[in-house]
Amino acid sequence: MSSDVLIVGGGIAGLTLALSLHQAGLSCRVFEAAPAFKPLGVGVNLLPHAMRELTELRLLEALSAVGVATREIVFCNRFGQTITTEPRGRFAGYDWPQLSIHRADLHAVLLAAVHARLGEGAVVVGKRFVQAEQNADRVTAHFDDGTSVHGAALIGADGIHSAVRRQLHPHEGPPSYQGINMWRGVTRAKPFLTGASMIIGGWLEVGKMVVYPIRNAIDAQGHQLINWVAEIQSPRNVQQDWNLAGKLEDFLPTFNGWRFDWLDVVALMQQAEQILEYPMVDRDPLPFWTQARITLMGDAAHPMYPRGSNGAGQAILDARVLAACLRETNDITTALQSYQAKRLQAAYDVVLANRTSGPDSLLRTVHERTGDQPFGRIEEVMSAAEIEAIGEKYKRIAGFEREQLRQRASFL
Repeated sequence: MSSDVLIVGGGIAGLTLALSLHQAGLSCRVFEAAPAFKPLGVGVNLLPHAMRELTELRLLEALSAVGVATREIVFCNRFGQTITTEPRGRFAGYDWPQLSIHRADLHAVLLAAVHARLGEGAVVVGKRFVQAEQNADRVTAHFDDGTSVHGAALIGADGIHSAVRRQLHPHEGPPSYQGINMWRGVTRAKPFLTGASMIIGGWLEVGKMVVYPIRNAIDAQGHQLINWVAEIQSPRNVQQDWNLAGKLEDFLPTFNGWRFDWLDVVALMQQAEQILEYPMVDRDPLPFWTQARITLMGDAAHPMYPRGSNGAGQAILDARVLAACLRETNDITTALQSYQAKRLQAAYDVVLANRTSGPDSLLRTVHERTGDQPFGRIEEVMSAAEIEAIGEKYKRIAGFEREQLRQRASFL
């Protein structure tokens, strides 16, 4: 390849792609709209298929040092009754861990690796993409400061409000809001259950919670940084901004009474260091991501409901497959079409599954079958086989069924 791949967006997707291209022996530059990188968002969960790719990028040690290896997922109702407990990552026999980590820590590890391997000049901040032009030989990216840059290909990794996507699909409209709002926070607290447990509980009609630790031993008392997400049905459709401040009073009443022997959810919310509000949105599948030398990846291509811990993971898979396709041929348009053929349908299968049949759909089933009442024995509500089938189906769709993942050849 005679010139750089231009990556628009310096988030998880863009930086993972930069590292993957470097590993593939290809040159690139990353252009980020923000004038500087600041800590963004709260927790993110990296499933084994994502951790396999990050391990092959030689990042496992750095990530493990700042994250928490998830041991189990506990599904429960809003009364604190366990529906099922499922081991995760290496505790479930995978070759790779499942890692819970602060989004800012994940980004910092990726950025440090890009600077160390590609050089400080590989990432340019303060470059807000405006539009691109292309011909048979190259693509030109224009920025709002009046500058332009030429490259062999342009990759839109600029998130749910992607300017690159808007150029390819100018009449698409806003993201789709389906009446579910989220509040996310982090709280310093003592470890609960195993100290590496993820809790998914309740259901949307009465309040749904996701809780898991993302940093260990943050003080002399052995506290962890606990990430939590509160979801409720709501007409609120606020701006999609990962740093939009949220208010406790807007959602806390829904979770009154969520005080269990093993976790005080109310106290966790009340003692939060930071609360962010975000509507649960995605976008309908597109007919194409690629137009000659331009393509999309990550949230710019397939934003999805944050169910199943898969948004970052699918972006990481995009990056690895895209880098592999670009390494395979010097014909840029062929490479980008090959990438689209391998990833478009696979990613949209996850988008659609997250809408209706993600792994936490068993919470809906229990809620409906019990009439939102405590149960005696879970076996009287759902069979073990029915519960297992829900989880295994999602793993196959998302690409992290254990044996399937173990036997798959490396992308790069």
